[in-house]
Amino acid sequence: IELRVLAHISGDETLIHAYKNHQDIHATTASEVFHVPLEEVTADQRREAKAVNFGIVYGLSAFGLSQDLNITRKQATEYIDRYFKTYPQVKEFLDNIVEEAKEKGLVRTIFHRIRPIPELSSSNFMQRNFGERVAMNSPIQGTAADIMKIATIRVNMRMKREKLKSRLILQIHDELLIEASMDEVEQVKKILEEEMMGAAELKVPLEIGISEGNNWFEAK
Repeated sequence: IELRVLAHISGDETLIHAYKNHQDIHATTASEVFHVPLEEVTADQRREAKAVNFGIVYGLSAFGLSQDLNITRKQATEYIDRYFKTYPQVKEFLDNIVEEAKEKGLVRTIFHRIRPIPELSSSNFMQRNFGERVAMNSPIQGTAADIMKIATIRVNMRMKREKLKSRLILQIHDELLIEASMDEVEQVKKILEEEMMGAAELKVPLEIGISEGNNWFEAK
C-alpha cells in the first residue's frame, strides 16, 4: 500500500501513470534507474529497484542502501539520484514534508492522525536525522496503516451484515486472513474486493490479490 500512498500524497505524475496503467512499479523503476527497456529488466535489477522504492519511503540513505544491496556508496547515490530524476515530485514532497515537520513539530496522515516528532528539535545530530526520516515515512506508512484498519473494519462489518458463517481471523501487515465456509467462498471474495479496494479514495487504484486454500500455507 505504501507506494500507492506515496503516489497519492506526492502527486508524482510518473508514479500515478504507472499505477493507473497497472504497471509493475519495481520493473518500471528498474527500467529508469538502470536505463534498460522495460521488457529487458532482469530479476536482479527488479530486486534492487524494489529496495530503492521502499528505501525512499523509509528515508534510507545512500549508505543504508549500499549496505542492503552490497554495492558501493557511489552506486547507491547514483541509484537514488536516478530515482528522484524519474519521480521528481516525490523528491519535492519529501523535502517539503521535512521542512513542514521542523516548523510544526509533527506530521499527519491523510486521515489527520498526528505523529509528533520531538527529535527534530534535538541538539543531537543523530536524533535530528532520525526525526527527518520519521517525518518522511510517517505520513506514508501511517496512512497505509490507516487504510488497512479501515479495510479490516469494513470487511468485518460487511460479513456480519450479510450474516456469514465465515470469519475474519487475522490481519497480517497488508493482508487479511479469512476462515471461509466452503459455500461462501465467492461471496467472501466479492466482499474483500469491494471493501478493501474501497477503503480509501486515492489518485491511484487500490488493488488486491486473493488466494485460497485448505489452510494458510496453501493459501500463501
